[in-house]
Amino acid sequence: MKLVRALANLGYGSRRQVAMMLREGRVTDAAGEVLYADDAPAWHEVRVDGEPLDPPPGLLLMLHKPPGYTCSTRDRGRLAYSLLPTRFALRSPTLSTVGRLDRDTSGLLLMTDDGQLLHRIISPKSRLPKVYEATLAEPLRGDEAGVFASGTLVLESEKTPLLPAGLEVLSPTRARLTLHEGRYHQARRMFAAVGNHVLALHRVQVGGLALGDLPEGEWRILDAGERERLW
Repeated sequence: MKLVRALANLGYGSRRQVAMMLREGRVTDAAGEVLYADDAPAWHEVRVDGEPLDPPPGLLLMLHKPPGYTCSTRDRGRLAYSLLPTRFALRSPTLSTVGRLDRDTSGLLLMTDDGQLLHRIISPKSRLPKVYEATLAEPLRGDEAGVFASGTLVLESEKTPLLPAGLEVLSPTRARLTLHEGRYHQARRMFAAVGNHVLALHRVQVGGLALGDLPEGEWRILDAGERERLW
C-alpha cells in the first residue's frame, strides 16, 4: 500500500492533507530521513512528526472509561472516543467499541478495527465472562447468589431466562458479578429483579483480560499475549 493511502487510512488526514505532510518533510524514517509518496518503508520504521506510526489495521486497545462518557459516536455530551487521539476516529477500517458500557458504567472497554475479532468477542457462542463490581443502594439480603446462579431468572419484559451468573459478596452493599452474556443493562436489571438498585457499576475484566491499574480515562494498545489472555 502506498504511503499516502496508508497514512490516510490511519486518520492522519485526507490523501491531499497527507500528501502535503510528505511535501513538508513531516514524514520520515527512524533515522530522520524524509520519506516520499512512492517510498515503501517497513511500518515500524515510519515516523510522523518524529512519533512512531500508529498500529496497522487489526488494532485492539483497552480504555478505562470514566462514568459520564457514552460509547456512541452520535450522542451529545462526552464521548469515549474523545479520550483517544482525534485521528483514531478517522481510521479505515473504523475503530469500534466491542459492545458497550452505558453512560454511567465505568471500567474496561475494548475497541478494535478488526470486524472478525469484534464479532468473535461479542458472539453469544463465546460466552466470554465479563466481571463487574457493583455498589448497591441496599444491603444484600443473602439469596442473590443462588437466584443469579439458578439459570431461571427472567428479567422484566423478557421471556428467556438468563444464563447462570456468579455473585461474590464484597461487603453488605458491594458485590462482584460475573456474566456470560450481554443483554441490555443486564447487571442493573438483575439487581432490580431482586429488589435492589445499582448506584455504581464498574467493569474490571473481560475474558482473562483485566483492567489492572490503568488509570481512569487512559488507554493502551494490547499486544499479542494480552489478546490471547482474552480466551
